[in-house]
Amino acid sequence: MIITNVNLVLENDVVPGSVEVIDGEIRALADSPSRQPGAIDGNGGWLLPGLVELHTDNLDKHFTPRPKVSWPPFGAMRAHDAQVVASGITTVLDAVAIGDERDGGTRQDNLDKMIHTVINSERQGLNRAQHLLHLRCELPHETTVPLFEHYLELPEVRLVSLMDHSPGQRQFVNMVKYREYYQGKYRLNDQQMQEFERSQLALSARWSAPNRAEIARQCRERNISLASHDDATSAHVLESHQLGMVIAEFPTTVEAATASHQHGLMVMMGAPNVVRGGSHSGNVAAHELAALGVLDVLSSDYYPGSLLEAVFLLADDERNALGLAAATRLATANPARSLGLTDRGVLAEGRRADLVLVQRHQGQVYPARVWCRGELAY
Repeated sequence: MIITNVNLVLENDVVPGSVEVIDGEIRALADSPSRQPGAIDGNGGWLLPGLVELHTDNLDKHFTPRPKVSWPPFGAMRAHDAQVVASGITTVLDAVAIGDERDGGTRQDNLDKMIHTVINSERQGLNRAQHLLHLRCELPHETTVPLFEHYLELPEVRLVSLMDHSPGQRQFVNMVKYREYYQGKYRLNDQQMQEFERSQLALSARWSAPNRAEIARQCRERNISLASHDDATSAHVLESHQLGMVIAEFPTTVEAATASHQHGLMVMMGAPNVVRGGSHSGNVAAHELAALGVLDVLSSDYYPGSLLEAVFLLADDERNALGLAAATRLATANPARSLGLTDRGVLAEGRRADLVLVQRHQGQVYPARVWCRGELAY
């Protein structure tokens, strides 16, 4: 397969040219158009490496499309996979919550089904994108470590994150935002909300610190990548660094993001934050960190289509000095590198032919075609 008449988004530059793919691998790149008959005309669009997504809970929405509605697992997986690929994502870590009881058990009931569906569909070659697992460990629960240990030996587990969403700290320093979020999500009245807050604070005080230390220890022993979550202070970051974190997911302040970068953690921010122009929780905006040069990875988080759009928005944003090649690395080379996936993430000879042909219509970018391992997936 030859794709020509495209702007090749290389690791450090963007050049017009063409690419040749053989047996699912990039065999050659050229800075000139191809004259071969049958070459695919990219119509002057951009050819990017397939996007690498480290943290999305999009699978949840397909397993439970409405409250108290449970969808058949394979159908849910197919819909999720199709949406991911149609967003230009060719490698995805499906994030599943370990130990989260706050939704009345729905997410916990789905946990086994989701994990086994991801694994079985992947091993049977039924997915278009490659699906791996990200265990999101909600620390303030007595069930968290046992559940974590139950799934830890699965080879598909490539990332573990440690999070504590109890009120008054990290993501929810702002108590007004905390109450707005949870009262809206669970339809709690003021009295119920107060009881909920007390419960979460008590659970955090009892379980968060020991669970954090134990899970981090086991991940270090097995060389599984670790991510902090919602660090807000330099003290949080120092603890994350000492525990062996390699990624700082969604730091909530400039202080935490800067400290994470100084300690060698890759700073991840949400692509919806970029598209919306700021955090829905009132925390630091991703574009601020990009302007400071301390943004390393983008994640679509809860909206797969946001990832590609955020790359181009940051590339076009005059408040930073990224440019398209550097902005693309945030969703390709950098997340792949954080997991040790050295066979993808850049357009280079010998790398996997995970490719996204991007076009722009009325200012909006969109994937026109997506290839996974050289096979047309969208």
